[in-house]
Amino acid sequence: MEERGNQLKHEEEEEEIVCLDASFFVDDNYQLTKFTFGSQDIHLFCLHSASTDFDLTGQLVWPGAMLLNDYLSKNVKMLQGCTVIELGSGVGITGILCSRFCHKVVMTDHNEEVLKILKKNIELHSCPENVSSISHELVAEKLEWGNTGQINEILRKHPGGFDFILGADIFIRFQQSSIPMLFDSVRQLLRAREGRKCKFILAYVSRAKTMDSMIIIEASKLRMKMKEVTGTRCIVGNLEGVVFEVTLE
Repeated sequence: MEERGNQLKHEEEEEEIVCLDASFFVDDNYQLTKFTFGSQDIHLFCLHSASTDFDLTGQLVWPGAMLLNDYLSKNVKMLQGCTVIELGSGVGITGILCSRFCHKVVMTDHNEEVLKILKKNIELHSCPENVSSISHELVAEKLEWGNTGQINEILRKHPGGFDFILGADIFIRFQQSSIPMLFDSVRQLLRAREGRKCKFILAYVSRAKTMDSMIIIEASKLRMKMKEVTGTRCIVGNLEGVVFEVTLE
């Protein structure tokens, strides 16, 4: 009996533990997909279903981005000649649309894998043969919400701040604890305009009542005013979506 126990112990010690490579959780089988917003056609690489890693939601085009792009395509005059920074850009569908009209667009994300596909889509729309490509500045930067160092570096590269801060469906990517960091980043970017007007345009899709109230509470804490844009509340997929304008009080 003792001999059998020693044998089992020896087998356990020799058992090799196999760890899965990080790539096991990553789907990078991107498909070139066409999206249309008003008169604008956009082709970009994206996934049609999510990777198994919850942190890679940026590989998809989410309902909030469709809502925001629909709103922007109907209000292109406000984008003409402006500078824009987008938070949680994902594959870049909103930033690429803005680049058709804006002077400068800075797209940001925190995930390295998502930044890869974002940069690939920027290259796609920077090709000379792309008839939609204009000589406007379109770049990607890494930004983790709440990281003041990264925000300062972005502002150093792009002094004077931005006319608009954009965000679409960005609350689905993180836990509720990240909301204060997001709004802290927004406040820093709003204040960078040094008295000149800047707006945070947020396309929000409601998925949880607790999240609905948290964003309003957090904005209020940081002395931000959230205003629902008239006529934007609608059903996106099977969820209710709305566009907000957020400014400093």
